[in-house]
Amino acid sequence: MKIAIVCSDPAHPVVPYLERWCAEQRARRHTVDLQHQVADLAGGDLLFLVSCAQIVPNEIRALFKASLVLHASALPRGRGWSPYIWSILAGEDEIAVTLLEAAEEADTGDIWLQTRFRLEGHELLPEIHARLFDAELRLMSQAVVGFGAIRPMPQAGVAGPYLRRRTPQDSRLDANKSIAAQFDQLRVADQNRFPAFFELRGHRYILRIEKVADP
Repeated sequence: MKIAIVCSDPAHPVVPYLERWCAEQRARRHTVDLQHQVADLAGGDLLFLVSCAQIVPNEIRALFKASLVLHASALPRGRGWSPYIWSILAGEDEIAVTLLEAAEEADTGDIWLQTRFRLEGHELLPEIHARLFDAELRLMSQAVVGFGAIRPMPQAGVAGPYLRRRTPQDSRLDANKSIAAQFDQLRVADQNRFPAFFELRGHRYILRIEKVADP
């Protein structure tokens, strides 16, 4: 099988996971290419869009038998940007991950597969990512194995508004509130790309968090 993956940010934390998955699939005699630009796609059987912020036009999707998107919500609820982060900030502890067909309107395609995992409330972003990326790779592997046998299902239910894209300002903490009150906001801040920060007495301070082993 000829498989292509697009992750538009080469520095995205999912990339090492995708590289390992590609190696595993090549060992199973599949041809797998990991790209960072949609324009570099040459066609094949399966296209996976993982953390892809680029628009994939119809003529590119037509080069593949199936073009699939990984999305971390129980679609149709949670369409839009960074749904698992917004879910955690809303106090939810169960994260859904959906594999769906790419469509003209974002996050509206038929659903191929779906899974869920539960958080305990103490996990920092690298731990959350590890759970999320493992779930995504499992869905990708299931799609490869079940290719031709999986029957996609239309989305059902109330979608709600599209979630907005998160910005660095969403990592702003309030110096007058307790750490406990802002812990979820602190633990989902990307310490490399969008670190948590607060402003006090005319200066801005970056705040980083690291979990240590129990004494």
